[in-house]
Amino acid sequence: MSQAFGQRGFVHVEILTRWPTIVGTDLGSRSQPERLRPGAGDRAGVLEVRAPGGLALEFQHRAPEIIERINAYFGYRAVARIAIVQGPVAPAPGRKRRAPASAPDPADEAALATKLGGVADPRLKEALRALGRHVENRKPRPKAPR
Repeated sequence: MSQAFGQRGFVHVEILTRWPTIVGTDLGSRSQPERLRPGAGDRAGVLEVRAPGGLALEFQHRAPEIIERINAYFGYRAVARIAIVQGPVAPAPGRKRRAPASAPDPADEAALATKLGGVADPRLKEALRALGRHVENRKPRPKAPR
């Protein structure tokens, strides 16, 4: 992989694999580095970063801070400037999308209603009901036989 990344200018693969750690999760989860164009001689390069339109403006505004974080991470001046490429960003690998919640089980709903029977405040009761449904949806369900 290092050879493939090297062809795109990434001497250090960490800039790709540790991107959210380097720039922060708020920006790192919604953007991705595309290419590092080396500077002339020993000068720092230009990092191309893909970001959606709305985030591109924030990237431009925070560019000095981001450059400082990248250079501090590597311990030398690797990046002098950031060039923003506007466009959609692929979802991070390994991140699973959660399946939509299934319809509540009538038995679970009845048990939840019984547990909440003594709660008088309707807003509190509804909040506890939502919490109970969330907890029930997080439990692993047994698989049905085929």
